[in-house]
Amino acid sequence: MKAARLYEYNKDFDESVRLVDVPDPEITGPSDVIVKIGGAGVCRTDIHLVQAVWQEALGDPRLPYTLGHENAGWIEAVGPAVTGLAKGDPVILHPLITCGLCRPCRTGYDMACEAGKFPGLDGTDGGYAQYLKTSERAVIKLAPGTDPVPLAPFADAGITAYHAVKKAMPYTYPGTTAVVVGIGGLGHFGVQLMKVMTPATVIALDTSRERLQFAESLGADKVALAGDDGGVAEILKLTGGRGADIILDFVAESGTPAFALKYLRQARGGTYITIGYGGDIRPTTLDLISKEFNIIGSIVGSYSELSELMELNRQGRVHISATTFPMSEYARALLELDKGHVLGRGVLVPDF
Repeated sequence: MKAARLYEYNKDFDESVRLVDVPDPEITGPSDVIVKIGGAGVCRTDIHLVQAVWQEALGDPRLPYTLGHENAGWIEAVGPAVTGLAKGDPVILHPLITCGLCRPCRTGYDMACEAGKFPGLDGTDGGYAQYLKTSERAVIKLAPGTDPVPLAPFADAGITAYHAVKKAMPYTYPGTTAVVVGIGGLGHFGVQLMKVMTPATVIALDTSRERLQFAESLGADKVALAGDDGGVAEILKLTGGRGADIILDFVAESGTPAFALKYLRQARGGTYITIGYGGDIRPTTLDLISKEFNIIGSIVGSYSELSELMELNRQGRVHISATTFPMSEYARALLELDKGHVLGRGVLVPDF
């Protein structure tokens, strides 16, 4: 089969990542599952992998390996212990291959599996390919007849936003104002989920007027253009000087954390949740205790959360805006994302 594999760091996308022929994956364990890829999400993390941003954090994974951690498609083959799945079933995959035995797995916090593998990130082969090998524990079966292709980004972007919104929920009540920073691949889910799952008034904040119009189409109550001050004046104006009760920062670089702390609720109890990364959060210890800020980090969601999110999608309450690219044009897709030209999420579709 063909696969787009990361060979070198810090070169152009078509040099660092190469389309090559590799052996088809094979069933070797009783719980193995092989999926025929229908769609593989294009994530900014993939760009950061090429740029070696994650190299040290991931333990310097051995190159080359196949990128792609947001995957959906159809069952191709299953191991002898797998039940309830048959060839041709449409599925979406939780991004982690988990053990099911460690304490995080036993308590439902399986995204922190102590023996987990993360296809497309940690050196385990991902879904920028015709086929992907995973585990039965990662598979969520979709309704018969579902087209899995555009749904692939729910597997990371979707559940990452869902996990963050669930962290925000305990701090919401009627009258709460929440700011969603960055209406990109994750933020466009964040706007929808805050409206579906909480009573908060949602303000979308972005540097692009086009993305703000996009946010309004997704249900945002108000929008704010981030200018030189990162939107501080506009958010304070929209909240009557009070500031935001909750901030979900899907950018968390280019100064957004520092700006956010300026328009976070000035009375006690504001909550700042960072989902993006790359910047610094520097509240003073006096601010933390005198204003009782909540500073919360949030990463990818669990298998159960992906299952819940797919039910919301099945009900038509949460949608994805997906732009598809032929998988052979992976370099163009990464470049378009890097330039900010993709509205919503990009999806690679095998064309070989």
